[in-house]
Amino acid sequence: MNLSIKSPSPIGLLLLSILSVQFGSALAKSLFSDLGPWGVVFLRVAFSALILFIVGRPKFNATVRQNFRAILTYGIVLTMMNSLFYASIDRIPLGIAISLEFTGPLGLSVLKSQRWLDGLWAVLALAGIVLLTPITGAALDPLGMFFALAAGACWALYILLAVKVGSILPGVEGLTWGLIVGTVMLLPIGIATTGSALLDPRLLSLGAGVALLSSMVPYSLEMVALRSLPVKVFGVMLSLEPMAGVVAGFLILGETLSARSLIACLIVSIAAAGAAQSQTAPPTPPLPPNQ
Repeated sequence: MNLSIKSPSPIGLLLLSILSVQFGSALAKSLFSDLGPWGVVFLRVAFSALILFIVGRPKFNATVRQNFRAILTYGIVLTMMNSLFYASIDRIPLGIAISLEFTGPLGLSVLKSQRWLDGLWAVLALAGIVLLTPITGAALDPLGMFFALAAGACWALYILLAVKVGSILPGVEGLTWGLIVGTVMLLPIGIATTGSALLDPRLLSLGAGVALLSSMVPYSLEMVALRSLPVKVFGVMLSLEPMAGVVAGFLILGETLSARSLIACLIVSIAAAGAAQSQTAPPTPPLPPNQ
């Protein structure tokens, strides 16, 4: 009897990746009471850097030294993106923060496109954002919204820098050095704001879990999925992240959103899916931006 093992569905792998990212963000937020946003983001970046360093063993060679300024800039933007996102979910629900952050890559996609239809997707996303503002009666923390939008701007810049660094250093070597830069940046802040809690074995293990769920697991799944998944389908699937964040926030954190907020998140997801139809090249895998 011949037993054949079917290859995993790329759609299924990408769905698992999306869920992993969002549940990782929910787990991270659940640790804020013990470690605070800065302590959690430090552990996430540090553990991600450690894992990639062990796996890839990057060398501080001539290429790295010659392009150190670009790598440093990349690492700073990557760190700001993660830090601002964690600062936002400390103040507003996870699903809403992700929806607002998504405006960064969505805006970049629209700016790079020459199709008038993509302008309509941008307007639709803007309508979703307006629904979340106090102008329309929403009661969200304005600073939390600002942090999420700023994280989105950093995400767009991260994509541009990742393309540049990726053309210089092979594989995930550039990302590894970027995470090392982030670890050095966040170390004094993490210690100052968290103190001895960073030495708690339970919290350390949970921090490692955040790094795995938010970075390593989704990155690996996306790399496999991209081998056989059309670029446009990949982009459309990623647009599910805001709604996945809503689900993760509800199941793990007990966050419930008003009908207005749910509609706003859905509108942003639809706009992101529409803009993804214009993509002609694989998007930069979101490690570890998103969340």
